[in-house]
Amino acid sequence: MKTIILGPPGTGKTTTLLNLVDDFMKAGVDSKRIGYFSFTRKAAHEASTRAAEKFKLDLKEDLIYFRTLHSLAFRMLNIKKERVMKTEDYREFGLKVGIPIKMAVYSVNDGIFNSDNEYLRLINKARVTERDLMDVYDQNVHNLDIERDTLFLLDRELTKFKQEKGMIDYDDMLENFTTQDISPSFDVLFIDEAQDLSPLQWKMVKGMWAKSDKTYIAGDDDQAIFKWAGADVDHFIALRDDVDDIKVLDQSYRIPGGPIHELSQSIIARVENRYEKKYKPRDEIGKLNRYSDITQVDMSQGEWLVLASANYFLDDVKELCELQGWYFSHKGRNSISIELLLAIQNWEQWIKGGVLGTIHIKNIYTYLGENVTRGYRQGKTLNPDLTYTIAECSEAHGLLTDKSWYDAFMGLGTTMENYIRNMLANKEKIAKTPRIILSTIHGAKGGEADNVLLLPDITKSAINSNDVDPDELHRLFYVAVTRAKKELHILDPKNYERAYVL
Repeated sequence: MKTIILGPPGTGKTTTLLNLVDDFMKAGVDSKRIGYFSFTRKAAHEASTRAAEKFKLDLKEDLIYFRTLHSLAFRMLNIKKERVMKTEDYREFGLKVGIPIKMAVYSVNDGIFNSDNEYLRLINKARVTERDLMDVYDQNVHNLDIERDTLFLLDRELTKFKQEKGMIDYDDMLENFTTQDISPSFDVLFIDEAQDLSPLQWKMVKGMWAKSDKTYIAGDDDQAIFKWAGADVDHFIALRDDVDDIKVLDQSYRIPGGPIHELSQSIIARVENRYEKKYKPRDEIGKLNRYSDITQVDMSQGEWLVLASANYFLDDVKELCELQGWYFSHKGRNSISIELLLAIQNWEQWIKGGVLGTIHIKNIYTYLGENVTRGYRQGKTLNPDLTYTIAECSEAHGLLTDKSWYDAFMGLGTTMENYIRNMLANKEKIAKTPRIILSTIHGAKGGEADNVLLLPDITKSAINSNDVDPDELHRLFYVAVTRAKKELHILDPKNYERAYVL
């Protein structure tokens, strides 16, 4: 029995799967006879954590098959971590063959390979898509700046290098898993985020469902945006002829009605090969706003997700956030650390006559540099059970200043100082996650925000790829538009000839 569950944006696909897990476990199915595999570690962890809490189970002992496909292969092959290729191993390989490699890594979250070296990226793509390397090269040559003969030789040398060192990469794991036929059998098998699986991963999945009584395959072909990494959405779509039932979740709890929903539907209608599916938006009517210049966008209030097809398109938005003193994150890094902002706020209270505990004083001392006497900078003379005034620390604990933070805190620089001044003036709230997130569309998949600011600019390589497969861009911007819970803001592109039409 095989069932496809199609989950349009915000319809609760993962929740539906987890509820099914609950039902089977309530019916007496042993947790070790349930397989729950996802493209991302986050989704697999969410499922295992919920099941553990609800049924009082041990994550490591009872829920051993709630994981990513790469993690399953790693476990079943009994591989030691030190045998897995890491960036430093690829750098060693680069030095040996005379090609520069600064970064080469398989994400532990989703198994996607990324590198600054085009040769390595293409070799990986050929392997996960199970295609001839030279055919992959020929199909992508319009976007490549590498030599065909060199690519062929490097592929052979990389294989030789791994064999000599006794190393293995993530692709090797999946290949060995399928060839050795070591898949466990399950009463119930769940495959989440199926639209993002590569042909190599699909081979792995089919080996597992052949040994399973029931299989649920969940995903949304309209949100398949990882073709560049080897994902095969066409395989997912073709499954409609090979399953017993197809269920469509038809109520979105994220997307508002009105212009945002209408725009998303007009975008996805441009895709030719897809599952036809209808779903209802929320009753609340969303707002759609358009701007000709970034300075017109007011992000002073609320939560925001700023999306672009490539990171460098976000540079102007980053500058605006810095100028206005808005708390944001970019490339996974917060614009200011919570520790620094807390240190500044506590310092200003301190110099006005307040008292601070040892933990806060130690945090402040890390930013004072030579304004704390050497030997006192670790706060070792402070009693953790006591509080201190600034005068007490000046007398006995090495403090040498009582000036305002912008004079007391060393090494911040004028730009950071001005940014912090504006943040404090805006009374920006401190939180682990800033209220403004700057991200690529790929990086924001699964995310959402009340306000989404979308930049429709696209790269030259994306234009070239669009000539070959326009559906890829349609799906990408469909994902972007469907992140908005209340308002969608669209900024005019810098170059209309290099922009996606919204």
